[in-house]
Amino acid sequence: MRVRPLRGYRYGIGRERDLTKVVAPPYDQITPAMQERLYAMSPANIVRVSYPADQPRAGETADKYLRAHETLETWLREGVWAREERPAIYPYTQTYHVAGREVTRTGFVALGEVSDYARGIVLPHERTHAGPKQDRMRLLQATGADIGLLFMLTGDPDGRLRAATAGPGEPIVEARDLRGELHRLWRITDPEAIARVQSLMAPASVIIADGHHRYETAVEYARHQPGAGDKLMAFFTLEAPGLTILANHRLVHGVDGFSLARLREDAGRWFAVAPLPDPSAFRPTPTRIAVVAGAEAAALELRERDAAHVAWPGGTSAAWRRLAVSILHEGLLRPLLGIDDARLEAGSHVDYTADQDDAIRAAREGRCQAAFLIAPTTPSELQAVVGGGEVLPQKSTHFYPKLLDGLVFARVGDEA
Repeated sequence: MRVRPLRGYRYGIGRERDLTKVVAPPYDQITPAMQERLYAMSPANIVRVSYPADQPRAGETADKYLRAHETLETWLREGVWAREERPAIYPYTQTYHVAGREVTRTGFVALGEVSDYARGIVLPHERTHAGPKQDRMRLLQATGADIGLLFMLTGDPDGRLRAATAGPGEPIVEARDLRGELHRLWRITDPEAIARVQSLMAPASVIIADGHHRYETAVEYARHQPGAGDKLMAFFTLEAPGLTILANHRLVHGVDGFSLARLREDAGRWFAVAPLPDPSAFRPTPTRIAVVAGAEAAALELRERDAAHVAWPGGTSAAWRRLAVSILHEGLLRPLLGIDDARLEAGSHVDYTADQDDAIRAAREGRCQAAFLIAPTTPSELQAVVGGGEVLPQKSTHFYPKLLDGLVFARVGDEA
């Protein structure tokens, strides 16, 4: 992977260190309520460019993409956001809380070369959809702004990359996201230190953790725009502490004639079925899934001797078939509830939450017919499947916490 430093654009250079009021989550994590909250935090919040509201405020341009362009140009003209004087790579840490403990994930921000997946340098782990890519393309064409950080994973078994990108001294900026987690950014401008990072990254391949739609948009944009061959990326190592992947539990609705009793009976062909008195204490494994429907719950464990009888999609590997989400989709949702790929793509029968307690509440309160509780995909499972040239089933991962937009951004072609 070819990486390059950049003269990043930052808010309040030399004036402000706490950027909480101007940062935002990735666009695909922003609900309408969150968007309103971000708009209210500051007239310079990056959301006004990264994910502009559909409806204009009084006196604003109606076309949201043109409005984002006008907003950005005003900020730059007035010096609200300005460009760094020297090229840099930016060490980036996220200190957050999960399962009652504090964790720090360390990485760095730089420009990374975009290329077709066929080259094997950048590897996807999920499929994309046309709608989001059209939205991101229109925004990129209007603004020329490379704002959304891609979350990239790479191997670093000896820790040399992590050591080379450790943040020097005090951070240049920090911010709290909407969940209160702490994000910090440093700056490395020494040419020798940058060359060291480039040398370590040169033979590496990377996996996209979050940002598939933005990456594929950048690849397509680069085909038609000279100098657009790089994308702003945040690189994290697979081996370092802090790579937290949460499960995406499934909330099923709209299934005609759904019955937990019938599901338990039908699942008994391949699963050992047992009552589950307290689903809040349930700890899923790849082969052990819980289902909660109203006041009832059951634990379903795929029997090893029966796994071969599941109608697995052709060409899938043993690693793919061992994923909890694969077992759920191919052993339960598709054959017993009729939820096939088309219905998953349409979003007509399944919603998702990374919070197990929230999933249980949704089932107890009747907000869904049933909640299926599954184990998270592990980093080693991710590597095994993606390294074998496959993609994971839809919504197999929920990386936590998400990266922040607005700590630093680039403009397409600036560094060409």
